[in-house]
Amino acid sequence: MPTSALGLALAAACIHALWNILLARAKDIEAATAVAVVVAEVVFLPVAVVLWHVHRAVVPFVVGSAALQLLYFALLPTAYRLAELSVVYPIARGTAPVLVLVVGVVALGRATSVGQVAGVCLVGAGVLLVRGLGKPGGRGVPLGLVIACVIAAYTLVDKDGVRHAGAVPYLELTMIGPSVVYTAAVARAKGVRALRDAWGPATFVAGVATFGAYALVLLALQRAAAAPVAAVRETSVVVAALLARRVLKEPVGAPRIAGAAAVAGGIALLSLT
Repeated sequence: MPTSALGLALAAACIHALWNILLARAKDIEAATAVAVVVAEVVFLPVAVVLWHVHRAVVPFVVGSAALQLLYFALLPTAYRLAELSVVYPIARGTAPVLVLVVGVVALGRATSVGQVAGVCLVGAGVLLVRGLGKPGGRGVPLGLVIACVIAAYTLVDKDGVRHAGAVPYLELTMIGPSVVYTAAVARAKGVRALRDAWGPATFVAGVATFGAYALVLLALQRAAAAPVAAVRETSVVVAALLARRVLKEPVGAPRIAGAAAVAGGIALLSLT
């Protein structure tokens, strides 16, 4: 794996963890999320126009992905408001690739390997450590699992969708509906003032980072194979756990950090075998 691709994938992991931390620490997480997704749409619109390549066959994939993305952005702020990010994030990010693999094997008849089975087991062990052995895990575990299902679903949709459009235009199209609907819902529930109050440097950075992390992944994929890039990218679960302890002051001890590392290692096995 070239050094340039490694650096880009690591940067993507850090930036992905960063925007989740920025939203989780906001006073009004729902309003901050609404502002962030609108910022992302506006900032990356010129890039999407310049790189425009869209075939009309993409329409059903855009509709399906948009619906799932809306559900994702509705669930994520709720999860961060009700539970600790250091529990939700590793479970959501770590379980999603496992679900994609399971669907591929069970529903699509794809073959699996010993390494992938070991990766699934490692992710499972990591989730147990993140939750805490002998602890119920609170609402973070079920919320993380539900979000993982949504991530797995839009991953499967997007895998076929990007065959009919450029990656950045595709991302821009799939997020138009969710950004408008979610922002309108927040404005109706909390008032336009809540959106104004949520505006600031942190939400601007979070918005740019949501698309920016993905753009870095695309650049890394231009320089290296998908498997190692995906594996390195998932170090974000460790970064998020460390930032949650530092920034959010969550009780992230050695077992939870070890669990996050196990999740990252399990995903690496899934990606590389």
